[in-house]
Amino acid sequence: MSSVSVVIPCYKYGHFLADCVRSVLDEQPGLDVRVLIIDDASPDDSAEAARKLAASDPRIEVRVHETNKGHIATYNEGLLEWADGDYVVLLSADDRLVPGALVRAVALLDAHPEAGFAYGRPLRFRHGGPLPAARTRSTGSVVYPGHWWLERRFREGTGCITSPEVVVRTSLQRKVGGYDPGLPHAGDIEMWMRLAAHADVGYVAGADQAYYRVHGNNMSTTDFGGQLDDLRQRRAAFTAVLEKCADLLPQADRLAGLVDTRLARQALRRAYRAYDRGRTDVVPVEELVSLAKQWRPDAETLPEYRALRLRRRIGARVMPYLQPLVLSAVVDRGREWLWWRSWKRRGI
Repeated sequence: MSSVSVVIPCYKYGHFLADCVRSVLDEQPGLDVRVLIIDDASPDDSAEAARKLAASDPRIEVRVHETNKGHIATYNEGLLEWADGDYVVLLSADDRLVPGALVRAVALLDAHPEAGFAYGRPLRFRHGGPLPAARTRSTGSVVYPGHWWLERRFREGTGCITSPEVVVRTSLQRKVGGYDPGLPHAGDIEMWMRLAAHADVGYVAGADQAYYRVHGNNMSTTDFGGQLDDLRQRRAAFTAVLEKCADLLPQADRLAGLVDTRLARQALRRAYRAYDRGRTDVVPVEELVSLAKQWRPDAETLPEYRALRLRRRIGARVMPYLQPLVLSAVVDRGREWLWWRSWKRRGI
């Protein structure tokens, strides 16, 4: 029987713990599962809630920090110091697993020792709302070559994983080390890529693997002022992978060029969309352009820059009214039209 160590970091999320732990211990049959709840000096009754759960089930352990150590140190404590099962999972206290998620991921990893971790589709749900219906029957699995999967991330300039849906081979987690404290907002992206540099990547198809709660306290940055930090942190994550895995990635220069191009284009896209949405007063347009030029000195040759130049000529006050009529002589027409239609439907 395969064993799984589940690390649940908690900070002021004690009221979510019972449901989170139940999804791990009561809904994953046929596995040897243990749980460690680490309360990072929560100022509320989260530690008390964790201890109450541990008293009711010997499979649960609890650690309570006397002072707040931060999420990265808390993650690494559980992953590197405590986890000793065949596989390890990092699950935030406000998220939960889909029934059978660990069973499906472990079956994939047991069958494919070349795979270092497995993930699947997460279901996002709004805090305070009901859980969406989940698919629990897998239609199969795929194992991607690690370096192929890694290059896809560099081409796209972003991750494709939220976090709770990932199951990692514990031996590989120890080999690559813990989360990077220098990447507080992009450490997860960097971790998945670092793992992929060392091993292949498994994907559970057909079934949903985890519930990811969306609320105001999520770590992801969505405000306009945070757009610059988001891009900088992501680039720092990609750079860190190239530095840490240099001996495994002989095409590092090409990968660096791929991600610099992608992030420069994303920066410029955010800049020109500010004109489309009438938000040039809150979106840091000039800073976004500066970043794009820093990463791609020839940024003015990119189609997104030409789109921005056109919008500047039209003007920030007029552009929101004319945007539907601008049928992209400078950016892919079909893509921009489809984007506008989806934007209009969202009512932004």
